[in-house]
Amino acid sequence: MGLRIIVVLAVLMGVTGSPTTTVRPETTSVDTAAHPNSIPETAEETGQNEVFSEEEAAEDVMATGELNPNHYPAQRAAKVVQHYLTTRYGSPYRLFGLHRVHSGNAEDVGDSGRKYQLEISVHEIISNTTQKCSAEVFFPHGQKQESPQVQASCEELLNISTKAQEEALYQQYKMNQTLLSAQNLPDSHGHIEPDVKPLWHLGIVASSFIMLKESSENTLYNMAQVANITQLETENEQLKFDCHTLLHDMVSQEILHWKLLFAWSPAEGVKVLQMEQLPHCQHCEKPPNTN
Repeated sequence: MGLRIIVVLAVLMGVTGSPTTTVRPETTSVDTAAHPNSIPETAEETGQNEVFSEEEAAEDVMATGELNPNHYPAQRAAKVVQHYLTTRYGSPYRLFGLHRVHSGNAEDVGDSGRKYQLEISVHEIISNTTQKCSAEVFFPHGQKQESPQVQASCEELLNISTKAQEEALYQQYKMNQTLLSAQNLPDSHGHIEPDVKPLWHLGIVASSFIMLKESSENTLYNMAQVANITQLETENEQLKFDCHTLLHDMVSQEILHWKLLFAWSPAEGVKVLQMEQLPHCQHCEKPPNTN
């Protein structure tokens, strides 16, 4: 199957945990024109470093052997590694982005799936640290879609300590007299007030769990926006948040609306408790290009 596609390399983020999922199949197929609630991603907030515009006329999506690192198959598999690292290690002060794909190789594993071996550079956005990493991504084949399996070696990035910052933020949120709430992160001009950036980062971490779980050999997900996020009352040590997030499937150009319930503490990290794909909103304005 030949594929011609414009591949845009953008960088986003994820969570930990085993959520319950309700999925409604409706999605929004959009002409990304103008929407005050979503914005083009910037390198500062999402870690986007390069934009690739490659015509992939010659490369099959299901190609085996050595891959062009700038083409869709290698970029897609590398993006899954980004989501995986964020789900495992992301926090309000630690977010991972895909900086570059150096090389990639794909091979069929019998009838069970396809395995990708990658050499990539991963960028920890907040500390502005980049490291070359080795990764392996396995996409299972079968009648029912399963989440990709990922292994990655990025020890230097994982040694970055954010414990003190996270503990201070946790105590601030826990002691607030009023529960926190924010909308449209970022706004239509790409702006986020400094005091709500940690909420934006938490939304990225939580949304990365969806992007990891839903990823396949036919998807490439970016995050468009946290439409709203609200802190909820809780009786335990975990802070709890309700979140509505917008994701952009770069292949289909669909904008996907998801509702998330997640918890966070420095000790336990982000845990997604529930996630639900929302139906298409007929009255919502369409998001702009999130490339």
